[in-house]
Order: sequence, then C-alpha cells, then structure tokens
Amino acid sequence: MKTLNFPRITTHVLQEMKLKGEKIAMLTAYDFSMAKIIDDSGIDIILVGDSAANVMAGHKTTLPITLNEMIYHASSVMRAVERALVVVDLPFGTYQGNSREALNSAIRIMKESNANAVKLEGGREIKDSVDRILSAGIPVMGHLGLTPQSINKFGTYVVRAREEEEAQRLKEDAKLLEEIGCFALVLEKIPATLAKEVTENIKIPTIGIGAGSGVDGQVLVIHDMLGINHDFSPRFLRRYLDLYEQMKGAVELYIKDVKSLDFPNEREQY
Repeated sequence: MKTLNFPRITTHVLQEMKLKGEKIAMLTAYDFSMAKIIDDSGIDIILVGDSAANVMAGHKTTLPITLNEMIYHASSVMRAVERALVVVDLPFGTYQGNSREALNSAIRIMKESNANAVKLEGGREIKDSVDRILSAGIPVMGHLGLTPQSINKFGTYVVRAREEEEAQRLKEDAKLLEEIGCFALVLEKIPATLAKEVTENIKIPTIGIGAGSGVDGQVLVIHDMLGINHDFSPRFLRRYLDLYEQMKGAVELYIKDVKSLDFPNEREQY
C-alpha cells in the first residue's frame, strides 16, 4: 500500500477542522477512476451523490436512481479511496416516511459498499429516519435548503429560504439535526447571510453549494467543475477546466487519424 501524504479523514477530523477554521473541500465521484484522481489530490470528502442520476445516467432529476445503483457507484468509489471520507446519498424513496426502511437502506449501503456515512435530505420531517440510522452507529450528514429530491414539491430549483418563515424553519431544522447527532450539514442554494448565521450557531461543520463563503466548506459536482457538463451553469459554479471541448477535440483527432490511416503507425503495432 502506498504511503499517504494526508491523514485519513474521519468525522472527528472534520469537527477539528471547523474548530481550527480550516475549510473543508468536498467533491462528488461515481466511479473508480475519477475517485482515485480526486482522492490522490487530497480532497477531504467524496460524495457519491444521487446526482449520478443526472451526470451518469442522463435523467432530468435525481429521483429515478435506485438504491442498488447507488451501492454500485459507492462500491466503485470505495475501491479507489485511501484518504477521503466517503458519504453516500440515500436515494429518493428509501427513507422518507418509513424509518425502518431508512435504516435498512443505510445498512445496505454501509455493508455492501463499505462507505463511511450516508446523507439524507430534509429536516424535521425525516427526524425519525435520522434517529433510527444513528442508533445503528451509522454517521449521517444532513442536507437543508434546496433539496433536489423534492423538486416536484417545489417545482423549481430557485434559491430557498429567502422569506423569513422558511429561513426560520431552516435554522430550527439545522439545530435539530445537530442535536440528534448529524456530523455535518450540506446547505444548498440559500442566501449567504443565512448560511453564515447557521454556521455560526451550530457546532457541526456546514458544507455549502450556492450558499456563499461563510460556511465551513464547499461542494461541487465533479462533472460541473471540470466542464464535462455544459448544460448546467448556475451562478455558484466555477469551472476549473473545459474538459468537454478538450475531450471532444481529442476524439475528433483520433477519428481523423484512424480514417487517414495515420493511426496506428509502425511504432504502434507488433
């Protein structure tokens, strides 16, 4: 086994990072090769997100992905990871309204993928599910604000909690999830001032996506930040590469070389 350049990340390490004011970096991954690159880069958390439904399978929402599919992606990621904490989304329909099913879903993910934690969307409405999962010793990351699994309820992906009533509910839910034992919270697409207030008023780390800089860390979808996906351009997204154009150019060059008999040349054959 290779020597690690970074310490292994645990929920305890994340708590220490918050206390020290060290920002937490989190990205998604869904397969072995991408997870290996991200882990070797020194990322703190890898999220095996239900966004795999969008970027890997081409669905319009995250709703269609199944528990079996999430376990497949999580298992692929875990074979590559040596440093990062790996968190897996519980997919839609595997925890809402049935805490016993929620526990069974979480146990399957932990046993079959060997992941480190699970993530659930929602606040007080999923309290029983979070409680039951935590009672089995499974770490839980919460997720408040824009919750993509509820897209049919909201009907839009606009910024959440702009109004005082919804903002107050979010603050209460954040405190509730902290009190029942979640080790961290994702805050998605909410006003930066609200995210900063929540972060300052709870002891567990907050990971923002479209929630400003006053949180304890940031998360992006890897396909978005590398520019593999060109169809998604929200304000909060910073593209660090344009792999769509680079990869497309490489494929076009390969096609040209094959058709012109330039590939393979004499050095590239036996």
